[in-house]
Amino acid sequence: MAHIGTVKHIPKEVRYNFLQMAAPASYVAGLGRGASGFTTRSDIGPAREGPSAETIADAQAKRGEDVPDPDAFQDPDDERNLFAGTVYEADDEEADRIWDSVDERMDARRKARREAAEAAEEAKQRALNPKIQTQFADLKRSLSTLNDTDWDAIPEAGNLTGKRRKHNMRLEENQNGRTYVVSDTVIADAANRNILLGELDKAQQENGGFDTPANDGTMTDFISIGNARDKVLSLRLDQASKDATNGSSTSVDPRGYMTALNSQIVQTDAQIGDIKQARQLLQNLIQTNPKHAPGWIAAASLEVHAKKMVAARKIIAEGCEKCPKSEDVWFHAAELNTPENAKVILGKAVQHVPQSVKIWLKAASLETDTTAKKRVLRKALEFVPNSVRLWKETVNLEDDPEDARVILTRAVEVIPTSVELWLTLARLETPENAKQVLNSARKRIPTSHEIWIAAGRLAEQSPTAIGDIKVEDNSEQTRKLATQVDKLMVGAVGSLKKNQVLLSREQWLQEAEKCEQDGSPLTAQAIVKATIHQDVEEEDRKLVWLEDAERAAKGGFFEVARACYVVLLETFPTSPPVWRKAAEFEKAHGTPQAVQDILAKGVQHCPHAEVLWLMAAKEKWIGGDVPGAQDILAEAFKQNEDSESIFLAAAKLAAETGQLDAAVQILEKARVQANTDRIWMKSAVLQRQLGHLDAALEILEQAIKKFGTFDKLHMIRGQILESRKETAQARAAYAQGCRSCPKSISLWILAARLEEKAGITIKARSLLENARMKNPKNDHLWAESVKIEERAGSTQQAKSVLARAMQECPTSPILWSMAIFMEAPQQRKGRSVDALKKAGEHPAVILAVARLFWGERKIEKTRQWMGNAITADADWGDAWGWWLKFEKQHGEPERQEAVIERCVAAAPHHGPVWQAVSKDLANAGKNTREILELVAAQLQ
Repeated sequence: MAHIGTVKHIPKEVRYNFLQMAAPASYVAGLGRGASGFTTRSDIGPAREGPSAETIADAQAKRGEDVPDPDAFQDPDDERNLFAGTVYEADDEEADRIWDSVDERMDARRKARREAAEAAEEAKQRALNPKIQTQFADLKRSLSTLNDTDWDAIPEAGNLTGKRRKHNMRLEENQNGRTYVVSDTVIADAANRNILLGELDKAQQENGGFDTPANDGTMTDFISIGNARDKVLSLRLDQASKDATNGSSTSVDPRGYMTALNSQIVQTDAQIGDIKQARQLLQNLIQTNPKHAPGWIAAASLEVHAKKMVAARKIIAEGCEKCPKSEDVWFHAAELNTPENAKVILGKAVQHVPQSVKIWLKAASLETDTTAKKRVLRKALEFVPNSVRLWKETVNLEDDPEDARVILTRAVEVIPTSVELWLTLARLETPENAKQVLNSARKRIPTSHEIWIAAGRLAEQSPTAIGDIKVEDNSEQTRKLATQVDKLMVGAVGSLKKNQVLLSREQWLQEAEKCEQDGSPLTAQAIVKATIHQDVEEEDRKLVWLEDAERAAKGGFFEVARACYVVLLETFPTSPPVWRKAAEFEKAHGTPQAVQDILAKGVQHCPHAEVLWLMAAKEKWIGGDVPGAQDILAEAFKQNEDSESIFLAAAKLAAETGQLDAAVQILEKARVQANTDRIWMKSAVLQRQLGHLDAALEILEQAIKKFGTFDKLHMIRGQILESRKETAQARAAYAQGCRSCPKSISLWILAARLEEKAGITIKARSLLENARMKNPKNDHLWAESVKIEERAGSTQQAKSVLARAMQECPTSPILWSMAIFMEAPQQRKGRSVDALKKAGEHPAVILAVARLFWGERKIEKTRQWMGNAITADADWGDAWGWWLKFEKQHGEPERQEAVIERCVAAAPHHGPVWQAVSKDLANAGKNTREILELVAAQLQ
């Protein structure tokens, strides 16, 4: 034994005196070395569940002991056992609410006294057991007297536990003078830990491995143990393989087993508990009321949810025995079993419920052979001959139309009130026989509107029609056929009214739309004509019918909308807006000939409607019939002698067709008869186009004397003088115009541009400033001021003017589009976001964003935003110009042509660049395609 220190004799009563000492407060055994938090058997109870209450009661009864009554100590107010199976109903809830209100009332009676007593008791307890913070409250208050020096003298807090413990140990050792002996095993173990072995000893070399010495001197060979374990495992696997081969045990498919494991749904304890509780409830239900079929179905469904198919089949089989007259139980049983077993189950089912269509259809669906299905369905028809669904399924299985027709003939004899069977039979018959079938159906079912509609469709598809008949075809045969269908539908409505069948307008319109979808436009129109008068007051007919036509056109039902317009024109033949709406509809969804026919009838009924004459002449002109357009305008002159619009249209037609002298004469006559400002203006413009500037100025002089407040006269006069380099006279003309028309923005801008061209930029700024004073918050004037500064090279001044402009016009799209490109390139995107928030619905702002994407070479994004600008306003010609310019740079010829075609269809008229190009005298007479090309080339 090795010893450390000197061992002195210590008396026994002194050595173990701490064992008799009381443990300090808040002492926990083993807490210092971490031996806390363990759970023992006494904490969790026995491993097995003890005997139940019933078992204990039986044992006590066998021993002769008195078995206590469980209800002896039952609280009478506890309804847990007494009303455990009852349902919590509304009266129970009302009773509980009443008792709660009583309790609240009784509790509120002495609430103040009780709260006062509780507060006094709490104060007393606080005085007896004060909190720590209360005990040191006076010391905390004394800390306020400390100065900075006293605070600095306080030492930093540190972990002094270990130091204090060591210090106390040294003090105790010095006081008692004790020493302790260390065990030899501890010293040997410490010595072995520090030894480094460089070679194996002789025993290890002879044994061929490392041996671990044990306390009893034995050696453990881990290599031998591992070899033995592998050998035993190999023997067990070989034995299992032999058993599987001999068939003594069930073989396991590893892949299928893993698939089954993956398909299993892991259920939590809560879900398992819910399933058990539900199983118990359903068990009580089916035991209490075994004739209740939904209870058996619910119990079986619960077992299916719990993945216990055997139990589910057993339960549903018992349900079939208990409830043999319930088709749902039999059907559910068939669903839970294999197809072969399901056939047997359904065979038993039809013996108990032979009238169940659901069971027969399920039995037929289980058959894989068509012949077997037919056999099952025909057997079903013997038991249930009045089932429409069984007849339909039987007919659907027939491949031969003749066999299907024979079956349907028998079906309508058995079920003469089935509209669906009659209609199906009519579709299988020839047109002649179909007519007889529908007549028989009408006699049997006089309240069915479907049969009348089918008769109308049959009449429309009559073989008397040659080829495919379209509504636009105005042949005599089409009109006769349409008349026949119209009479048929009128008779249908009358017959249904006699039989007390009244369908609403909306229902009839829906039927008309359905007929149009099925390819029967004449029937759809006939339905509308016969029923559109229903449920509408006489004073509301025009408005309601127009709404019906517009709604049908939006939904794509053009024949229904056309029928609405036909009724409108027949009812209101002297209403020009109705004729105009009908003409616009035909122009959008019909043929040019239909448009001309409507307008020709319209001018006959409304001879003083100028717009109809102009539309008729324009359609003739667009169709290439210039003499026809001239004849229409000549007839229009007879009906409207002093019409400004007709004079101008005639002059334009003559000018566009190259008959300039005729145009001049027409305008001269118009100035005498109509004598309007627009006619004088058009006369001056025509003289200007012909190059007769003196004649144009003379006409303008006379016109200004008569119509001095018409700003366009002053504008044309100034432009003519400006083109002749007569700056002083042009300045005077613009000045006169600004005085006469101070609200004309274009006049102020033209005057400012004249001064700018003359090199007097200060005068231009002054004019625009004066214009803004007379026309406040006008973004066009501010935009012109910004452009003047940009053209003068004053970028900072332009930004300053733009800032002022946006303060006065914060939502101007023109100013926002200019502001985006006046920012630095890296700041333009943020500026565009602000522009979209303030004025994002205008095409100018959307175009600015598209141009930003264009600069970043985001082709598809640019194309999308160009389309958005067109959607915002298709009349903004600059948007079309930018789009065509973009497609010419990045798009294919097909895309360019598509943009041009869409622009021609839209026919834009607005936009700064578009208006400047289209009104240029050099571009007079050019069409939309040519103007678009010029605009795209000029934009930059």
